[in-house]
Amino acid sequence: MPSNFTQWVDWIVPNILPLLGILVVALIANRLLRALTRLIVKPAAVPTRQSQLREQQTLTLAGVVYSTGSKVVWAVALLGALHVVFKINILPAVTVTGLASVAVGFGAQTLIRDVIAGFYIVLEDQYVVGDTIQIADYIGRVEHLTLRRTVLRDPRGALVTIANGEIRTVSNLSRDWSQAFVDVSFSPETSSDKALQALDSGAAALQYDPASAPALVD
Repeated sequence: MPSNFTQWVDWIVPNILPLLGILVVALIANRLLRALTRLIVKPAAVPTRQSQLREQQTLTLAGVVYSTGSKVVWAVALLGALHVVFKINILPAVTVTGLASVAVGFGAQTLIRDVIAGFYIVLEDQYVVGDTIQIADYIGRVEHLTLRRTVLRDPRGALVTIANGEIRTVSNLSRDWSQAFVDVSFSPETSSDKALQALDSGAAALQYDPASAPALVD
């Protein structure tokens, strides 16, 4: 029994400080990662639905970044602990992991491209759920947005799913303000002055209409 106890002491004493050091470094790295990911979150400045959706999206984004980074930190800490305790050479494991990551990266490069594009869409606040946007030939209201895809409801009522990696140019038609162009046809016999008076009357009625006036900028 004393010999077993001595063996345990001989094993623990040299390893306890390095293991504690690895644990402390991993905890500090996680705390720093948590603090950095909190910078991504954009709190709702006003109690509107879009501001709250923006806050929720950045919270989700921060959670994804923290979760991924935390897994990497603890994986590195585990490899370091195995090296300290069992004297395992972690270089081959790191090499194999790196090669596997490269292989997975090549196989899933489309998915990775979509996720990176979605990350910037959310981070740069290009659009949120509820905005009306145009992507290439598709115009619609954003009904769902993830890091991988954007889902629009087009004027026909169809749901259009677009991979974020395919988005090159996006026009936000409901951010801040937008213009409406209306073509009006009238008879050739109608004088231009009379037509302009009718248009002015219609515009004035729209401007002073309590239902539409708050939405008009000019």
